Amino acid sequence: MAESSLQQSFSQQQSLAPQMRRSLEILQANSMELSQMVRQALETNPVLEDITEAPSLDEMGPDPEEADSLDYLNETDDDIRELMIMERRNQSYSQDDEERRDHLYNSIVAPETLQQHLAAQLQVALLDPGVRVAAEALLGNMDPRGFFDLPPTELGVRLGLPADDVESATAVIRGFDPPGIGAIDLRDSLLLQLERRGQGSSIEHRIVSDHLEDLARKRYPQIARALGTSIDRISEAAEAIGRLTPNPGGEYDPTGNPMIRADVIIEKEDEGWIARLTNEYLPKLRVSDFYKDLLGRTTNDTKARQFLRDNLREGRTLIRSLSLRQETILSIAEKLIEHQPDFLARGPRHLRPLTMNQIADELGLHATTVSRAVAGKYVLTPHGLMEMRSFFAAGYQTEDGKEVSNAGVREAIQGLISRESPSKPLSDEAIAKALKGQGIPVARRTVAKYRDQLGILPSHLRRTF
Repeated sequence: MAESSLQQSFSQQQSLAPQMRRSLEILQANSMELSQMVRQALETNPVLEDITEAPSLDEMGPDPEEADSLDYLNETDDDIRELMIMERRNQSYSQDDEERRDHLYNSIVAPETLQQHLAAQLQVALLDPGVRVAAEALLGNMDPRGFFDLPPTELGVRLGLPADDVESATAVIRGFDPPGIGAIDLRDSLLLQLERRGQGSSIEHRIVSDHLEDLARKRYPQIARALGTSIDRISEAAEAIGRLTPNPGGEYDPTGNPMIRADVIIEKEDEGWIARLTNEYLPKLRVSDFYKDLLGRTTNDTKARQFLRDNLREGRTLIRSLSLRQETILSIAEKLIEHQPDFLARGPRHLRPLTMNQIADELGLHATTVSRAVAGKYVLTPHGLMEMRSFFAAGYQTEDGKEVSNAGVREAIQGLISRESPSKPLSDEAIAKALKGQGIPVARRTVAKYRDQLGILPSHLRRTF
């Protein structure tokens, strides 16, 4: 018979307190995420107040001599608290107030989506009931570009729709705005756009229909021989095709062009470079004195006291975390000024290699804290809006002992390509040799990597005829 026994063991496990977890979330959040967090906190936590638009002390302040009196300040504080309590007790909303508030909320306009845009066109189209049903089903099977997930005939079979209705509905949708909607792939969309422009029998149409792959690889001589025309005419047609859109539904993508706001501005003043926080998206918060007083008066209701304690604690944690976040970001920005004076004065080519460990050691922080603080944050510099993380990069040492960051190498590559001959573009090997001539030892594969990061095509695709 097996014997049973009890054993005791000890182990240590690290866990984050809720307040610390909240603080790290706020530190890592970008401007839009932080705005959402703060807005949600204001809606769910009654003890928090937004005092961004509150009148300043200068606008409502007392006589300067009276303001020096501590008794006056105590009396004023008591009067304000009593007034707030009375206002909250007597505050009521009429039916008209409710209607005005509902009208305000209902008047907030959200960006129109592609599905809404197409549905509005379908609503005013004169169609047979069966065709309308098929069109509604097809619209529900489009991707964000406006392309069908599957060929319409196959979609019709899967959805159990009559083939004639699906065919008619497809023709209707392909005539909707924007041009190129209702295609099954890129080639089909480009052909639709050309047909809508009255170029259904043009050389551009023939190129897209039969030579799209050659066009993508810039094989103009082969296309010219196949179509019996000149390379110049093919080059002209390629430019026209390049003005078509590969993503017809892109303008209705709500995430396609997010608004980026600077967290920090670095500018030059008389005393030198300075960094300042924008705080554009961050309201001024405070914990309501009314609820502080209410906690002191609530003695019998245990649940009410616990509710107030929890919300007061969460409110103070949020305010403290926001303050710490801004202080950390500003401290990092000030260190960037110390380390990157050449960049600020002369441009990206002079951005020096810098690591997060260096900044963390100087600020007495952990490197992961710096990483969280710079994630998704942006700095407005004299040379444009830059992601804060882009200041931290490894680099190369030139032959004369100077350090050049990866960003500086990328700018050098872009400068060489911008000055190349369009008919004889520089290969990656030629660029590597040119950089070595400037004292920057970079391998060919590194040039290829940086060129891809810059969104620049290889030399054989950059060539013009």
